[in-house]
Amino acid sequence: MTIQEKAAYLKGLAEGVKLDENTAEGKVLTKVLDLLSDLAAEATDLREYVEELDEDLGDVESELWGDEDDEDEDEDDDTAFYETQCPKCGETVCFDDSIDPEEVVCPACGETFSCDIACDGDCDDCAESDHCEIADKD
Repeated sequence: MTIQEKAAYLKGLAEGVKLDENTAEGKVLTKVLDLLSDLAAEATDLREYVEELDEDLGDVESELWGDEDDEDEDEDDDTAFYETQCPKCGETVCFDDSIDPEEVVCPACGETFSCDIACDGDCDDCAESDHCEIADKD
């Protein structure tokens, strides 16, 4: 039974025993049963509202993060990850292929610098600096 059905059942029991509403106890019990009916109705309304919110939240989560099936597809991406050192502060900077290698920003000092991600360490610039020390982290 739902809470509203239980409240209605109790009210029916009170009517069945012919509760005398003229006595002090009868008045109190009648008012308590009325209050119980009101609370049961409010609880039902609240439950329906929470269910609507839960559905709306599910829609928002789907929009933000997609379905669980999409997550499996993301894990199969062939995203390349790179690692180099900032020429200004020496901090190790990691980035993926979604970042333009010509505009890598060091998270430590904010310096913007470029990287040659195609370099294998044998170019002329490598002898002069460490800007090409990029390791593919695939």
